[in-house]
Amino acid sequence: MDKRVYLLTIVSFVVGMVELIIGGLLDVISSDLGVTLGQVGFLITIFSVVFAISAPLLLTMTSGMERKRLTIVSLFVFFLGNVLAFMSPTYSVLLISRIITASSGSLLVVLCITMASNIVSKEYRARAIGIVFMGISASLVLGVPIGLMLGNALGWRAPFMLISVLSLVSMAGVYFFMGRLEPKPPIPLLKQLRTLKDRKILFTQLTSFLFLAGHLTLYGYLTPFLKLTMGLNGTWVSIVYLIFGIAAVAGGGLGGILADRFGAKPTIISVVIAFGVSIFLIPYTTFSFPLFITVMVVWSMLSWAITPALQSYLIESAPESSDIQQSLNNSALHFGIAFGSMVGGIVIERASVEVNPTIGGLFILLALVTAFISIVNTKSIASPSLKPTR
Repeated sequence: MDKRVYLLTIVSFVVGMVELIIGGLLDVISSDLGVTLGQVGFLITIFSVVFAISAPLLLTMTSGMERKRLTIVSLFVFFLGNVLAFMSPTYSVLLISRIITASSGSLLVVLCITMASNIVSKEYRARAIGIVFMGISASLVLGVPIGLMLGNALGWRAPFMLISVLSLVSMAGVYFFMGRLEPKPPIPLLKQLRTLKDRKILFTQLTSFLFLAGHLTLYGYLTPFLKLTMGLNGTWVSIVYLIFGIAAVAGGGLGGILADRFGAKPTIISVVIAFGVSIFLIPYTTFSFPLFITVMVVWSMLSWAITPALQSYLIESAPESSDIQQSLNNSALHFGIAFGSMVGGIVIERASVEVNPTIGGLFILLALVTAFISIVNTKSIASPSLKPTR
């Protein structure tokens, strides 16, 4: 397989780091900028909303631009956004920087997937896309511990400087190693959305949304949860996040193995049930650190174990529009991240962070309902024609 796929995976990893990197630094940013924890949590929400919306819109707006050049331009804008975050004197400026990095980052992820699928032969196409997605998922779970360790050592601005430097390195890599790639005619957004007329597809996408919403209701505020309920200091919080990240990446691989061996449908139902049990148990394990870590490892592994099964199920359910479904699933995932972090912020300000796991668990119960509806629904409306229009 073309080694340049790994370069694109690095680019996707750098982009993905920015989304949740603030999660481990909530209290530090809150104290430095004089805002509430909920307001800092909103920086995750706004990023995810802009990320989910921007990609299809920006792809349409830049449909005639050569892809290598567009990637370099997007990386430069992404670099500027992170420099702005590093220099932010106020909350408002930091918010603007999040919008800039989310919009440019969303376009970069789609470009990485597109280029990866075009630079390899047909038999390696699915594997190449999977490797790029691995970079995205790894960044979402490892971005927080990396940011937390840097933030504790050098201040909350340091992670943004690291990402700025990595953005420049990525620009150089794309410039020197990627070849020209002419754009293909885009599929109109309305045609993409029409595929959701299929109830199987719609409820699968809802499952992804609700699952991530439930997860982020707690995960987005794990730092204050750990400090309040267990009295952990910054060093131990960093260790917990690192364990979580490693377990989550391993969980993504485990989910693929389970889906291949037992099928996508039973894997989805089993993972949602087990994940729901683990998140409901979290508040009852804080009296014992070893017990908490054990349940947290299960929770973290399952948080990404569902992704391969959902993607496999989408391909099975709508093979003629599988590429579109992967794109829509990425948007559903980020809308879930946005909604969950928003709800978590409301809960932490109006009640207590100790309630966040229970509220998150309620979303997981809803995800189980939507998954069940999708899987037992035997009648599937054929997806409309998705031929590109010029």
